[in-house]
Amino acid sequence: MKGLVTRRPNSISLFDDFDQFFENFFRDAPMRGTGTQYPTIDIREENDRYVLEADMPGLTDKDVNVHVDNNMLYIESAKEDTQEKQEENFLVKERRMSSFKRSFRLPEDVNADDIKGEFKNGVLVLNLPKSPEKKPKKIAVNVSS
Repeated sequence: MKGLVTRRPNSISLFDDFDQFFENFFRDAPMRGTGTQYPTIDIREENDRYVLEADMPGLTDKDVNVHVDNNMLYIESAKEDTQEKQEENFLVKERRMSSFKRSFRLPEDVNADDIKGEFKNGVLVLNLPKSPEKKPKKIAVNVSS
């Protein structure tokens, strides 16, 4: 069984893309203690669409921004929580900022204009419909004399 090989910038490897995939995968994991938590995301393909589900506990639809730009799907959020406690001679104020940004290259067969989203019980569900299959177009050729 082979282990993971890290990418070495000063060497040439036939597996650079493969190595970079794993480096990016582990780099994008949640960073504990930094206020950055990435939502867990499931993507499945169905006959006529792709479905993306992202778990976002503690967030609402107002905390999440989803947009498509140049064939890339972006999901991002920035939220600040403030807790205040006032006692007789002092005021305690605690703030916590959390944010994330995820991006996904859309498959060529996604109809980006018809993507629909729903946010319910801390779960974002995006329906990414596939474009109708393009069939070859027959062109009539006239014979001239």
